[in-house]
Amino acid sequence: MRQPETNAQRRARRVRAKLSRINKAELPRLSVHRTNNQIYAQIIDDVQGVTLAAASTLESDMRKTGGNVAAASKVGALLAERAKSAKITKVMFDRGSFRYHGRIKALAEAAREGGLEF
Repeated sequence: MRQPETNAQRRARRVRAKLSRINKAELPRLSVHRTNNQIYAQIIDDVQGVTLAAASTLESDMRKTGGNVAAASKVGALLAERAKSAKITKVMFDRGSFRYHGRIKALAEAAREGGLEF
C-alpha cells in the first residue's frame, strides 16, 4: 500500500508539473531551497544539466546574516547580479515545496528588482 502524500509533496508535484509545461530549452530554472538556518538559490540549465549561477547564505560575506528575510533578500540580489554577468535575464521560478511567502517571497522580489524576469 502506498504512503499518503504530505502537503509539501503535493505542492512540490504541483509546482514541477507547471514548470514541465514550459519549454526548458529556452528558459533556465531558478531553484530555491531553504532550511531553518540557511537559504540557497541557483539557476540551472536543465537541458545540459549545469548550474549557471548560484548564491547562498553560506558565502563568506553573508555568513553572519543567517536564514532570515533580510538574508534572503541579499541572496536574491546577489543571484540577480551573477545572472546578469552570465547574460541571463529570464528564468522560471521553482520554489519546490516551499510556500510563496516570507523568505521565498523576499528572495524572489529581490531577484526581480535585480533584473531577473519570471
